Amino acid sequence: QAVPIMAIAAIMANLSRILAWRREVDWRACAAYAATGAPCAALGAATLLALPARVIEAALGVFFIAMIGVRRWMAARDLRLRLAHLALLGVPIGYLTGIVVSTGPITAPIFLAAGLAKGAFLSTEAAASLAVYLAKAAVFRGFGALPLEIVLKGLIVGATLMAGAFIAKRFVLKMDPDRFRLLMDGLMLLSGATLLIAAFI
Repeated sequence: QAVPIMAIAAIMANLSRILAWRREVDWRACAAYAATGAPCAALGAATLLALPARVIEAALGVFFIAMIGVRRWMAARDLRLRLAHLALLGVPIGYLTGIVVSTGPITAPIFLAAGLAKGAFLSTEAAASLAVYLAKAAVFRGFGALPLEIVLKGLIVGATLMAGAFIAKRFVLKMDPDRFRLLMDGLMLLSGATLLIAAFI
């Protein structure tokens, strides 16, 4: 039940981040990623029940932590992802997003590596993710995995996430880009460690 609940909540959370930073969205980067990510998320959601959750959690945990080093290596060499790279990465990550609760820690380093930071990063990643989660929710709806009880739980969680997006804006505006990227690295490390613990307990 957690996956469809968080799909609803993620739609609301991403919508609030778009609204909070609407003037900074990079729509070209969003479209490049969403064009492949959304259909692949639908495919992932359709195959959700066929895969062992622990294997996915362990693999994602390792990936999240590894991406910290990859992002830093790219930043040190001033390498940036282009629109074609975002479209290519939308395929595997969109598929994974359809399977697991959230792949935010994966999309974070991707859009950071595209040269986005602070409001531009938050809004563009949110706009791209919104398309992916809408496709995911549509599949759940088609398979009957979104009964009223699940929708209501998703709306409750989503409402708190929406409030958080607007509360966080004042803090993000005061951060310099380097500190913001360091915070994202910390969140990826925490997410990766949490998934690894969940996979082996």
